[in-house]
Amino acid sequence: MRFCLNVDHIATLRNVRGEVQPDPVTFALMAEQYGIDGIVVHLREDRRHINERDVRLLRELVTTKLDLEMAAIGEIIDIACDVRPELATIVPERRQELTTEGGINVIDDINNLRNTIHALHQSEISVSLFIEPDLNQIDASAEINADFIEIHTGHYANAIGEENIFDELERVRVAAKHAKKLGLGVNAGHGLNYINMKEFVAIPDIDEVSIGHAVIARSLFVGLELAIKEMIALTRMNS
Repeated sequence: MRFCLNVDHIATLRNVRGEVQPDPVTFALMAEQYGIDGIVVHLREDRRHINERDVRLLRELVTTKLDLEMAAIGEIIDIACDVRPELATIVPERRQELTTEGGINVIDDINNLRNTIHALHQSEISVSLFIEPDLNQIDASAEINADFIEIHTGHYANAIGEENIFDELERVRVAAKHAKKLGLGVNAGHGLNYINMKEFVAIPDIDEVSIGHAVIARSLFVGLELAIKEMIALTRMNS
């Protein structure tokens, strides 16, 4: 299972004081040296953390893989097509949210998403759709030629009680298997951490996880190198 690091929270910390430090680009390059498989950033319409300068510098300097999370809106699509990350992950976006709260509804926005995927493909960018572990949403994603889905794991991460945790994990497992049968790559993310990853890595059809908050929080106590290497060890448990 590949592990990509989301560095949005480093940009949030920088922006709190309107300063230039800590620099998410420098942080990302350090993380690459410690063995991660890719860098994830979310260029929001309101630019609350990552900004266009960050994205363009990362495109120049990242040597693993750049995954640009983005809403399916014209301005951001144009930037993505110009920057050309290896992967664009389409996510929902609301001004009021603290972080992404759930998956996009592919079925209800299918024409817009179809056009977005076509535009990104024209710029040779692979496309992932961030969705709930729902078979109908997966079918719709395949129908409009997405290359990957990213399964929203927030319900699993927030589940309380052994039965609920098992049920949410099973939903993800079934969804991942279904997506693979349709020829989709399968990524996952949201709320994954050093505890719940221990069971999550047993799902055989997950190709890659995107994790940010847990690793960055852990790095405050043990340093970035150890925090990353601990997470890499977890993601490789069943390899």
